[in-house]
Amino acid sequence: MYAVVRTGGKQYRVIEGQTLLVEWLPGQPGDSVELTDVLMLGEGGDVTIGQPLVGGARVEAQITGQHKSRKVEVFRYKAKKRVRVRRGHRQRQTRLQIQSIKGLGAQSQ
Repeated sequence: MYAVVRTGGKQYRVIEGQTLLVEWLPGQPGDSVELTDVLMLGEGGDVTIGQPLVGGARVEAQITGQHKSRKVEVFRYKAKKRVRVRRGHRQRQTRLQIQSIKGLGAQSQ
C-alpha cells in the first residue's frame, strides 16, 4: 500500500517503512506524528483519489531526527556601487519513519 501525502507545501509518495525528509514539524525524536492530508491511496491496481483529500485516511509516522539542510549562500552585488551582501540560510528539516498507512477500512499493519 502506498499514499501521496501533503506536508510543508510539498507532496510525497510514501510506503510503510520508508524514511522521509520533510519540512520542519514540531516534536522531538521518538514522537509520533499523524499526517492527515492524504491526497491519494493505492494498493495494487486499486487507486483512490481524494477530492481534494481522501476522507478518513491518515499516515502515522515517527520522528527520527531534527536536522538542518545544507547551507544555501546568497550573494547580492551591484557593480560600481560598493554594494556586496553575502548571506547564508539553512532550512530546518524533520526526518520521518513511516509506520503505517490507514484509510477507507483497509488497514495495513
